[in-house]
Amino acid sequence: MKKVYCFFIVLFLGLSCKEAYNVPSPSPPTGYLVVEGFINSDGGQTSITLTRTTKLYDSVDIVYEHNAAVSVEGENNESFPMYESNFGVYLSSPLSLNSNEKYRLHIRTSDGKDYLSDFSPVKATPPIDSVSWKRENGVQIYINTHDPQNNTRYYQWKFEQTWEFHSAYTTSLKYIIDPIHHVPIGVEYKLPSQSDDTTIYKCWKTFNSTSITLGSSEKLAQDIIYLPLIYIEPGAEEISVLYSINVRQYALSHEAYLFFQKIKKNTEQLGSVFDPQPSELQGNIHCTTNPTEIVVGFVEVSQEQVQRIFIKRDQVPDWGYSAGCREFTIDNNADSIAKYSQGLMPGVPASLGPFASIATFYASEERCLDCTLHGTNQRPSFWP
Repeated sequence: MKKVYCFFIVLFLGLSCKEAYNVPSPSPPTGYLVVEGFINSDGGQTSITLTRTTKLYDSVDIVYEHNAAVSVEGENNESFPMYESNFGVYLSSPLSLNSNEKYRLHIRTSDGKDYLSDFSPVKATPPIDSVSWKRENGVQIYINTHDPQNNTRYYQWKFEQTWEFHSAYTTSLKYIIDPIHHVPIGVEYKLPSQSDDTTIYKCWKTFNSTSITLGSSEKLAQDIIYLPLIYIEPGAEEISVLYSINVRQYALSHEAYLFFQKIKKNTEQLGSVFDPQPSELQGNIHCTTNPTEIVVGFVEVSQEQVQRIFIKRDQVPDWGYSAGCREFTIDNNADSIAKYSQGLMPGVPASLGPFASIATFYASEERCLDCTLHGTNQRPSFWP
């Protein structure tokens, strides 16, 4: 009994002594400045995104840094201003920089603080040899490149995925709404021609890569890279009609490569005690107003190499895509519509009555008939 009694005393004390512990954070209330992007040297537009770090328990996902004065500066005293477009993204006009000069980024925030990156030489980026794919249950996309001079060694890739998708069903009907009770009481054709509404049948989605994709040939005799970029699960919507990926390749210095490796480990590979633990991020950007202030980012000068490929639905037999939609047949009268059509959108006539009136019609969930609910019907300029 004494042993049992002692056990409960220890258990009670262990439970009653637990207190909440808030980990102290040395970061300022406004967070640390985060600088993302690179200086595009070869006739392309430079894009720099400025954000602020937030505390883990903050509800705000991203805090953008607005109204900053941003410019690219050369050691030869050249200066190229940048302007804010949206969401803390600052853009330059196309730059053709001197490959024999060094350049840096200059940022002055709206609170009067100055930030400078280290001067960096212009790095030549070798062309992309190929962006290819293989059917591996799903689809695995690969990047292949090489530098015959064996000078590059360190690479980073970013990519945008765009795909066309279609609504599960077409629609040529719309509800007739009771003006007093504001409920559907019947259906009629949307267009005088009684044709389908094609504006909500064909849509596109675009997603930018969010992961950090790096590659290195430092342990190889030759500077050759062949790596997987992204895997598309079998049956995914991405290849339900037509899919495209646009890959951007950049040469990195060894220091930049190590910096982005740390970022990758700190943001993507944490989850257990066996994973790499968070490490301090020392980039090449400094606050000259307050030298002790932490700044997150590494900005270099590099060429951008780009390659786009398309994958058609008929190139992946038995892909197995399904939107998971069902059709319902509803009588075209107020009682039937009130009973069955809640949350549904009318599709096309199922049967006709006297004088070509609509007797019954097919209906389905709105997402199955209107692709603009989760995409855009604006065709991309590069789409075939």
